[in-house]
Amino acid sequence: QVQLVESGGASVQPGGSLRLSCAFSVSVFRIDYVGWYGQAPGAQREWVATITRGGTTNYANSVKGRFTIYRDNDWNTVYLQMNVLKPGDTAVYYCNMSAIYWGKGTLGAVSS
Repeated sequence: QVQLVESGGASVQPGGSLRLSCAFSVSVFRIDYVGWYGQAPGAQREWVATITRGGTTNYANSVKGRFTIYRDNDWNTVYLQMNVLKPGDTAVYYCNMSAIYWGKGTLGAVSS
C-alpha cells in the first residue's frame, strides 16, 4: 500500500509563499509521475502541476511562473513551492501518484 503524506499548508497573506511537501516511500520504478491538485471550497479538484520520473514538469496556466514542483534526490518527497499567492489559490492541496494513489490533503489559505 502506497501512502502519500502532505504537509506545509498554512494561512498566508496575498503575495506570500508556501512550500508544500508530499512524502512517500515507494520504489522509484513504480512512479510514473507525481502531481499536485487543488480543491477550492465548493469546487472540483483541479490539476496544478506534475513532475514525471524523468524530471519533466508541467503546470496549469493559472500557476505558471508562480509555482514550482520539484523532488528530492532520493524520490522520497515532492515539493510544491508556491509564490506570489492570491486569494484564488486557497484550496486543499492533494498529492497524487501515477493517477492511482492520493494523499489526504493539506490546506493552503490565502487571505488578508
